Amino acid sequence: MVVTTQQLIQWKQQGRSIVALTAWDYAIAQLLDAAGVDLILVGDSMAVVLGYETTLPITLDEMLYHAKSVRRGVKRALVVVDLPFLTYQESLQQAMHSAGRVLKETGAQAVKLEGGYPAMVETIARLVQAGIPVMGHVGLTPQSVHQIGLRQQGKTQQTADRILNEAIALEQAGVFAIVLEHIPVDLAMQISQKLSIPTIGIGAGPHCDGQVLVTSDVLGLAEKQPPFAKVYTNLRETISKAVQDYAMEVRERKFP
Repeated sequence: MVVTTQQLIQWKQQGRSIVALTAWDYAIAQLLDAAGVDLILVGDSMAVVLGYETTLPITLDEMLYHAKSVRRGVKRALVVVDLPFLTYQESLQQAMHSAGRVLKETGAQAVKLEGGYPAMVETIARLVQAGIPVMGHVGLTPQSVHQIGLRQQGKTQQTADRILNEAIALEQAGVFAIVLEHIPVDLAMQISQKLSIPTIGIGAGPHCDGQVLVTSDVLGLAEKQPPFAKVYTNLRETISKAVQDYAMEVRERKFP
């Protein structure tokens, strides 16, 4: 059964936790989908996987290229694609064009936009009205790295209230789910209880309706992981050992 945005909302009502991971190519997407992941995010975190220091440099064309590859590997999961920095903030027309390209050119079912400030809420409402499913994202928004850094957000009452109000406004605008990134556990629980749409946590504790991590962190491929990630295996070490063994056998003429 193909996962839909409405199904995610039903799962929240049923208390069924949502499993989400990121993907950047066909092979990884195929593996995640076959393993039963519910939502696959083609995240702009891929910029770091591609060697950039932040998510800011990645372009819409790069996102489209990788999203098409991911979508070809997926049969069941809902595929959501991040709109990268400055492809939706300038105007409603820009956002509509970027989001429309994602759906038309990749076959993905939804887009994700960062922020819950009034202008962004208005943009998202118009996208939803145009038939484009949107996932929201509040808390630590990595595209604002030069403004807020990568530290936990919502630690003061004022900032916590702002994030809560942003989440409520995004639900009213029509998003089908919201990513809560790197916020206090009690704030994430409050938002999750307040909203009728699912919250997907990343560094936001156990009370969200689902969890997402960057797959390279889960697999131990990254040089360093964020403090809230869990490494389930060390593929960096496994791959290095396999390549070293191959190189040794070639040099010693043991292979082929």
